[in-house]
Amino acid sequence: MLVEEPSTDAQLGILRSRMVLGRAVDQERLDVVVQPNRIPVIGDLLVRLGVERPGFAESSAWAGETLDIGNFQVASSLTGQAFTLTAGEQDRYRLSLDGEPLGQGRVGEVSRFLDDQLTLKVADIEAAPGTEFTLIKRSRLAAINNLGSRFSVSQQGRDSGLLDLALTDPDESRAVRTLDAISEIYLTQNIQRQSAEAEQSLNFLEAQEPEIRGQLREAENALNDYRTERDSVDLSLETRSILERLVNLEAQLNELEFKEAEISRRFSPGHPTYSALLDKRQQLVNDRQRLNERVGNLPETQQQVLRRTRDVELNQEIYLQLRNKIQEMKIAKASTVGNVRILDEAVVQPNPVEPKKPLIVVLATLLGGMFSVGLVLVRGLLRRGLESPEQVEEVGLSVYANVPLSDKQQKLVKRVKHRRERKGHDIATGILAERAPADTAVEALRGLRTNLHFAMLEAGDNRIMIAGPSPGIGKSFVSVNLATVCALGGQKVLVVDADMRKGHIHHAFAGGSEGGLSELLSGKENWGQVVRDSGIENLNYVARGTAPPNPSELLMNASFTAFLEQASREFDLVILDTPPVLAVTDAALVGKQCGTSLMVVRFQLNPAKELQIAAQRLETAGVTVKGAILNAMERKAATRYGYGYYNYAYR
Repeated sequence: MLVEEPSTDAQLGILRSRMVLGRAVDQERLDVVVQPNRIPVIGDLLVRLGVERPGFAESSAWAGETLDIGNFQVASSLTGQAFTLTAGEQDRYRLSLDGEPLGQGRVGEVSRFLDDQLTLKVADIEAAPGTEFTLIKRSRLAAINNLGSRFSVSQQGRDSGLLDLALTDPDESRAVRTLDAISEIYLTQNIQRQSAEAEQSLNFLEAQEPEIRGQLREAENALNDYRTERDSVDLSLETRSILERLVNLEAQLNELEFKEAEISRRFSPGHPTYSALLDKRQQLVNDRQRLNERVGNLPETQQQVLRRTRDVELNQEIYLQLRNKIQEMKIAKASTVGNVRILDEAVVQPNPVEPKKPLIVVLATLLGGMFSVGLVLVRGLLRRGLESPEQVEEVGLSVYANVPLSDKQQKLVKRVKHRRERKGHDIATGILAERAPADTAVEALRGLRTNLHFAMLEAGDNRIMIAGPSPGIGKSFVSVNLATVCALGGQKVLVVDADMRKGHIHHAFAGGSEGGLSELLSGKENWGQVVRDSGIENLNYVARGTAPPNPSELLMNASFTAFLEQASREFDLVILDTPPVLAVTDAALVGKQCGTSLMVVRFQLNPAKELQIAAQRLETAGVTVKGAILNAMERKAATRYGYGYYNYAYR
């Protein structure tokens, strides 16, 4: 009657329920977290390798150092707080919260802190004095959720009824204990459930026993009284046959009533089992009705004796059945074993299951490579700069020189940052043409010197403006090294830093910015004071001077024109380095006073549209750009990408 095959889905739900996991949390005290404070990064590795405490260690925990908590209770407001327990001398310890000491305690004794809001009993400490442990009391629900996230249940095959239980935990022994606890709790609740059904049935039957016993006694008394009254009337053979059949039908009906009482607790009347029982009972009721009609045709005395005898025998039969059922339920309750069993104990796998280091390394390598390649491609598509002289010529400018990227020049560059700047900028601390005259970049500038010789034959003066669309493309590098190459070739050269805002040519000559062009144009200095010797034969330079509030207005002053005319008379070549064209208007003002203007663009940094806009802006101001210099050319295309700018903040 109580045997029922368990539903696999239902058992999976029971195993994952808070009822089972909650009992496991309580039994194994998983709501108490004890974390040894180890050396960052490599601490866990050293413990796994079994490295014991060295002499220099202080507060960190090492292999073999443990803390056993006997009892740890906190108020709800302190749940989840991280307490620090520090081992002391002679079985003592100190407890603190967020660096604030809470008090001291002794191993094996119950200690109370924070006005009895925290109760702690340390069972044992196996650690050197000063070793720190972190204690956290989690809420019961948080501990159950944490256990549920690490616990998994799966079925072996389809409809096999065999379940696999798995639990991941960094502590091997705790994982085994917890999983065994879950298995035992699940088995115990199953047995208790089966036993509860038997107990419920037993209570029902024992409640019916006094009533049936009373009915039997009343039936016996009624039969005896009637026989005494009628002087012991006996039943005929026909009447006794009817009596036996009636008693048998009543016994069957009574047994069906017991079954119906059991089935009604598990099934609804529409269930096939319940419906079959009701049909059978109705058939027996019909048979009893037919026999009662036959009884009605018997003599009155025979009818009375038959009815009273039937009541006695029926109640006796019912009473015997009830006593038998009670004994069966007692046996069933005492021998309940449940309909599930544990096949295997929990064991620890020989190798760690998490993290899967080979898989993580492979996936990280693949994803990292894919992300890097994708990032390069996207940046290349969105910010594609000029990469070849042909692309420059498509804009309408002739390429006077292709200057390759110099590794030696990179060693001369230093990054500086001023207080008011968000980002620093690169400055040259030396001149490449002087330090490495055989460098390929210097050779390209020698070719530029030759090309300029013919280009300047049609110019009205000996002045060259070096401009560029954006910052950081190498205008100053080209200006200084071109001037050095021309000076070493026998020309008397003057290089002028016309970028009075952020010019840094003076760094290449190891000089200062003060006492330069801005002072000359404002009348604070004269020609002899601003023209400096570079230390290189035939080469002089003029620094930018102190940054003025109105550099554009100074360049429009007649004193700037007079300065350039004097420079052209005293030098064979005058090279002017200017601010970016797209940032300020200074380059257009300088270009009007120079017969030759060149535009510097950087490899893969300046887009063609940017170069075209810069050239058009100069032409609008009346400055004709002779050609372009493609700077920082690299051997491999698509290896470096920069940002193209259409608007600049240049202060």
